[in-house]
This record gives sequence, C-alpha cells and structure tokens, in this order.
Amino acid sequence: MSNVDFAVLCEQAKAYAGFEPEDELVLVQEAPRLESHFAAITDAFYTELQTIPEALPFLEGRIDALKTTHSAWLRKVFTGPYDADFAAYMHHVGVVHVQVKLPEKFMTSGIGLINKHLIPVLPELYADEVEKIGAVLKALNAATSFCLLIMLESYRGHELERFMEVTGISRVLYNNLAAAYRNHQGRAA
Repeated sequence: MSNVDFAVLCEQAKAYAGFEPEDELVLVQEAPRLESHFAAITDAFYTELQTIPEALPFLEGRIDALKTTHSAWLRKVFTGPYDADFAAYMHHVGVVHVQVKLPEKFMTSGIGLINKHLIPVLPELYADEVEKIGAVLKALNAATSFCLLIMLESYRGHELERFMEVTGISRVLYNNLAAAYRNHQGRAA
C-alpha cells in the first residue's frame, strides 16, 4: 500500500462527513452511557450478518473473535481521540477487510447495520432527555460516516496498487497522468 498522510485523510474525512468538534464532544461525553449496549449491538450485528449467505464465508468459525474486535472498534468510535492516529487505526481496519477480500459493499452496509441496532437504543437511554437524542444521533451519523470514509480509502488504495502492479505503471507515471487529467478537466469545465 502507498503512504497515506493520516492527518490529511482525517481532516478530509471529517469535512466530508460533517463530523464537527461538537460531535466529538457529544460522543466522548455519552460513551459511558452507551457502552453498556455495545455487546448487545455487536450480537445483533453478527446475528443479522449470519442471515446473509454471501457473508457466511467471512464469518465461519470466527464469530467470537470478530465480536471481540467489533466491540473494541465500537468503543474506539465513541471515545476517540479523532486525530491522525484514529485515522490510521480506521484505515488499518479497512486494510484488514481488503486482505480478507471482504467486498466493499459489506463495509458500507455494515455501518448501516450498526446504526440500525444502535439508534433504537437512544430513545430508551434518553427518555428523560429527549433534546439530547438529536445531538447524539447527529454525532453518531457523522462519526460512522467519518469512519467509513477512512476505511473505504483502504479499498481505493489497494485497487490503485493492484492497477499499477498489473499494468507496470510506476507511481511517478501514475501521478503525472492523474495531474494531467485533473488539469485537462479544469480547462474543459
């Protein structure tokens, strides 16, 4: 894989996801309340994944280990800090999924499943603080989108490396071609 500037990737992903400093604060402040639900969310996530035939080969004989890893990942999503090291961690999660040849669509749908099982917990947790639900929901959506953008970058990087390997194009030639394409696109617009 190519070198990634995780500080730049982190800031870009935050901007694209709308993950703002106040969202970070909300997640960190609310993590202790939400953490008691992470195991149930993880169980529901893997129970649902097991109903998808295409997912089964990636799960066979690994459910307990995957649940442990998933719970740690979920805890990290809620505790940050949301910096270059966090981006490097999320990128590594993506790399691991690339290495096991998990289809990219599972990364995207996985975030949807996590939200599906986490969002219904919010009205229960905040029954007496309804105004907080909106802030937590906004932060959750921004954070999971932020994580997904970083993890998917692993797939793009892998595809580029494979393309260069198969075609024999060097990184310098690719960069020059990409710059020429961008310059051409800018003039045509």
